[in-house]
Formats: sequence, C-alpha cells, structure tokens
Amino acid sequence: MLYPAKARFSSTSGLENILIGHSHIEWKGEKFTEDAFSWQSPVLGTVYGCLFNFQDQVETLANQFTQAPYQKPPMRPVLYIKPRNTMNAHLKEVAIPTGENMVEINATLGVVIGKTATNVKEADAFDYIEGYTIVSDVSLPHDNFYRPAIKQKARDGFCPIGPWVVSKKHVSNPDNLTIWTFKNDELIHINSTKDLIRSIPQLIQDVTEFMTLSKGDVLLVGVPNNPPTASAGDTIRIEIDRIGSLENRFVYENVHIAGGDKV
Repeated sequence: MLYPAKARFSSTSGLENILIGHSHIEWKGEKFTEDAFSWQSPVLGTVYGCLFNFQDQVETLANQFTQAPYQKPPMRPVLYIKPRNTMNAHLKEVAIPTGENMVEINATLGVVIGKTATNVKEADAFDYIEGYTIVSDVSLPHDNFYRPAIKQKARDGFCPIGPWVVSKKHVSNPDNLTIWTFKNDELIHINSTKDLIRSIPQLIQDVTEFMTLSKGDVLLVGVPNNPPTASAGDTIRIEIDRIGSLENRFVYENVHIAGGDKV
C-alpha cells in the first residue's frame, strides 16, 4: 500500500509530493529506492524539544526532583531548542566531536505545526497539526537537568529529521505509536507515545499557552528514559509506526565532510 508524504531533496527547491511504499518510493510517476536521493530535512522551522514527558523517565528521576533547587517535579512543559545548525537528514552522517566516545540517541516523534498556533485548546489541537516526522535528537551524555544543555544538544548535525512528513490524516492515533531504535540492525530500544504524560493535544495546549508555534515548527513529544548510545562507525535506524524509518551513520568529526550531498 502506498500513502502520500512530503519530502525535500538536494536537487529540488522545495517540498516534493511522494508516495511511500514498503520497498520503494514513487516520485513523479517513477519508482526509486531511498538511497537514490540526497535527502534534506523536510522541515525548516524551529525544533522544540520537551523533557520529562515520558512516564518512566519521570519515575526514574523522582528522587532528583525532590531535591534543591526545585523540590518537586515540573508542573509545566520543560522545553529546549534544537537550532537550525543542528538540522540533519536521512542517510547523512552525524559527526561525533573530537574527544567524545559516544552520543545519546533520543528517538522521538516530531509533530509538524501546520499553521500559527497561539492559546490552542486541547480539543482543537489537531486542527493545528500538519503531520508527523521522525527525529533523532542526538546529545552528548549529561546528567545535569538544571542548566540548559546547549553544548551537549546544539552541535552541528545533532538533529536528523525525516525522511519525510506524513499527513496527520494518515496517522489515526499518534498517541499510540511504537518507536524502535536499531544499532547496526540490532534492536536496542523500544518506546511508545502511549506512555506520554501529556498527550500530543495536551502538550500543544500547554506550550501555546505561553508561546506561539509557527507553521513549519516541530514539537518533539519527549525524549526516552535511558536512551541508547552510538559510537563512530555505528549506523542508527529509527522506525515509527505509519511514519517510516530514519537512518544515519555516525563518524568522528575529523573524518566528516559537511554537507555530503550526492546531487
């Protein structure tokens, strides 16, 4: 079965309408394999991450939340930004900084905003969603949640996104999607959006209560507890129900060639 999505290639100037199949992609009436393209991120807006939105992560950190300076778990969404320089794409390399042995792989669902969203009510949230994509929120390992992890999370290429955006109408229940992470074709982590503390509509309501989301922005639903790691030479593939799979190879910074476009 084929279903439609939108993608961005190095050889084109904008988003392209494609059809996704199990073993191939159709574009402009022709069939292709995924490696026939030089993929780009299908979204260009701001990427907002959300901490502490998976139940098991909050349970694991319960003791830390009761200590200074906060004394209790956060009552509002805890957000961070993956700036433009972090954007990366399907089948592209991710560079591990010199002196680091590994990075964390936070596989998650990206909610793509379809129009300006301010003070959105939970019941109306899906009206503001364009679709969904896969995001690999790469980070250097760290355990300090009380300071912005800019150095750890905002490095060049640390946010592979894609390969495409699937329309919301083709994802019937985004609050019950399984997220698989594979390292070198071995399954190493499973997560599910059914374990979110805030559902996607509730998260949109809580975030837009104090900030506006714009068309093309991406809201990450959360990061997993005890995320798996990758080292130079590893290939990570993230699969999400109804969305597809996002794959990247990890290399040391000194052997990485920025861009890496084929066409």
